[in-house]
Amino acid sequence: MYAMLTEAQVRKQLGAFHDPYMDQDLESAGVVQELAVGEAGQVRVRIVLGYPAGDWAETLHETLTKELQALDGVQEVSVTVESNILAHAVQVGIQPLPGVKNIIAVASGKGGVGKSTTAVNLALALQHNGAQVGLMDADIYGPSQPRMLGCDRRPEATSGQSMEPLISHRLQSMSIGYLVDEETPTIWRGPMVTSALQQLLVQTHWQDLDYLIIDLPPGTGDIQLTLSQKIPVSGAVIVTTPQDISLLDARKSLKMFEKVRIPILGLVENMSGYRCPQCGHEEDIFGSGGGWSMAKQYSVALLGQLPLDRSIREGADTGNPTVAMQPDSAISHIYLEIARRASARLALQGRDYSSKFPKIVVE
Repeated sequence: MYAMLTEAQVRKQLGAFHDPYMDQDLESAGVVQELAVGEAGQVRVRIVLGYPAGDWAETLHETLTKELQALDGVQEVSVTVESNILAHAVQVGIQPLPGVKNIIAVASGKGGVGKSTTAVNLALALQHNGAQVGLMDADIYGPSQPRMLGCDRRPEATSGQSMEPLISHRLQSMSIGYLVDEETPTIWRGPMVTSALQQLLVQTHWQDLDYLIIDLPPGTGDIQLTLSQKIPVSGAVIVTTPQDISLLDARKSLKMFEKVRIPILGLVENMSGYRCPQCGHEEDIFGSGGGWSMAKQYSVALLGQLPLDRSIREGADTGNPTVAMQPDSAISHIYLEIARRASARLALQGRDYSSKFPKIVVE
């Protein structure tokens, strides 16, 4: 004879499992979509995560199966783990971008902290985890994504009103750098820059993207203001180094997004340490603990810390970013973890239901 198993027992076990990316248990996170308990001890559970989980989905499946099998009265266990990425709420009064579920802005208050390198590897990491991803280079004065993606073609115009994004490493991308020569300076005033950004974003035919990563220029100027007022942004990631000067400017970016009510998904601390490949000596060239301190001060997540590593620079310079060039490396693993944490935090935010409502047309 076996003990009678109840649904409450199974839910208690699921409620005890902590998802490290959502930082919640499965029950509280609302990801248990189906739960059935049979009279003969059969358990069927369907978990639907709101973020691209990659290898974590298999780990979660195996762990939950073992934990449920250990319950008294369980005779058979069937666990399914899926991902379903939904569109999430943006600023009030701004309509979603066609073909794009979520826009994530990658920002920094200061140049030279590795923001663009982080943006392209974040996009590739989200893709590697199972999402459909695009990358928008919003730096009109100094576009770097064409070089980082190894893409120097010009986009095709499908009509007088739209362009097809270029594809590199399976990422859809757009940049002013695709339209002008690499060495030609963009000598435009602020209004022209913001107009160009809007045109590039809106007139690109993005195709069924779960996430569009926008690589912002450093600072809190015209482009950042246009982004916050006219472009539907679901969340922001701020890149900094541990250095005090970098953190000072990163705080300005964080405060800017808070004022315009764009959620901060978290911080990425870049260049957080260096390990000599010859002797193994480790040194905190740009200081240490800055990212943790800022995250604690403003109650935001520290998504990950990336070391100062030559392979990251080499990949960006040669058009083969780390996650694309070395997907199984230790550095790529950090990017994959950052992508899961950022997208999981976005998954816990409110959904955008605007596309569900009917449109009323008066003729």
